[in-house]
Amino acid sequence: MGALLAACAAQQVSKPPAQVAPPVNTAETEIAPDATADTLLTDVRSLDPRIVVELRYATPNNFTGAPLPGYLANRAFLRREAAAALARVEGDLRSQGLGLKVFDAYRPVRATLAMVDWTERVNRTDLLKDGYIASRSRHNLGLAIDLTLIDLTTGREFEMGTPFDTFSAAAHTANASGEAATNRQRLKAAMAREGFLNYDQEWWHFSYEVPNPLRFDRPVQ
Repeated sequence: MGALLAACAAQQVSKPPAQVAPPVNTAETEIAPDATADTLLTDVRSLDPRIVVELRYATPNNFTGAPLPGYLANRAFLRREAAAALARVEGDLRSQGLGLKVFDAYRPVRATLAMVDWTERVNRTDLLKDGYIASRSRHNLGLAIDLTLIDLTTGREFEMGTPFDTFSAAAHTANASGEAATNRQRLKAAMAREGFLNYDQEWWHFSYEVPNPLRFDRPVQ
C-alpha cells in the first residue's frame, strides 16, 4: 500500500478511547484521497509480525464465493492508532500462549459496494436490514477488524461456536455455551483492554474509535 509511517510503531495510547456502541453503518462522509490513506493506514504486521493474517475477501473463501474488488494482497491495514492497540493485544495474549488471526481489517469502499451488489443478486438484502452486511462499513474507515484466537503452538483456531461470517443468531457474541462461550469472552476481554468494542451480532467483529474518521477506497496491496 505504498510507503506508510514507520513511526507509528512507537505510538502509545495512554488511555483507551471511550467505548460506545459501534453503528452498523458509518455516517455519510467523503472518500479521502489515496495519499491520505497512505499517511493514516498501516499494516498491522509492521507493528507485530506475529499476527497471523488470512484475508478471506482476497480469496474465494468468503460468502460471495469470489475475491472482492480492492483486495490485491493478503495484508491487514488499520488506522495507525488501532493498529498500535492491536499489537498490544497480541503482546498481552502471547504470555498466555495465544495469538490473533485476522480475517478482515481495512476494507476498500469498492469491496463494501460489491457485498451490497451480491445481496441484491442473490436476493439476500435481508442481510443488510438485519445488520450482518453494512452498506457503509466501519471497515472502510480502517477502524474495524474481524479476527479470532489461535493457539501459538499449533496455530489452531479456537472453538468459537460458528465459523467467521455466519449470518445467524448463533454468531451473536452472547449466543454460545461451554468452550465457545469461554473463548468468545476471552477474545472480547483481551480486545476491550486496549479499547476495542465488540459488535454483539458478530463475535469476531471489533471496532476502535478515533476523532474525525475518514472513509478510504485505497486498494489493499
